[in-house]
Amino acid sequence: MRISDLAAEAGVTVKAVRYYEAQGLLRPRREANGYRVYDADDVVVVREVKALLSLGLTAEQTYPFIECLRAGNERADVCPASLTAYRTRIADVDRRIAELTDLRARLTDLLTDAESWRMKQL
Repeated sequence: MRISDLAAEAGVTVKAVRYYEAQGLLRPRREANGYRVYDADDVVVVREVKALLSLGLTAEQTYPFIECLRAGNERADVCPASLTAYRTRIADVDRRIAELTDLRARLTDLLTDAESWRMKQL
């Protein structure tokens, strides 16, 4: 299939497919005229990358999942490297939650202080 067909089938833009290829996530065959040719496995890869990116993983962090698929696994997340990538992302999310929780507490304290000061002025 052509790049536009792949993009439509996988639910992404042609630009996204080109980006995935530039990142080494896709390796299309080339016809004699230089056109890229994709197959059903590429649709699976693009859908997987799209799903992983929606979870906040970077393109680079999707490599273990794609390699897991290319190794013949039905799922991209059953290989040890994929599980490690999940754990790393969860740790990143936990750190961000802690940062946001701290920020919220500081903002709440500032708001409480400002409201208290304002009430004293009235």
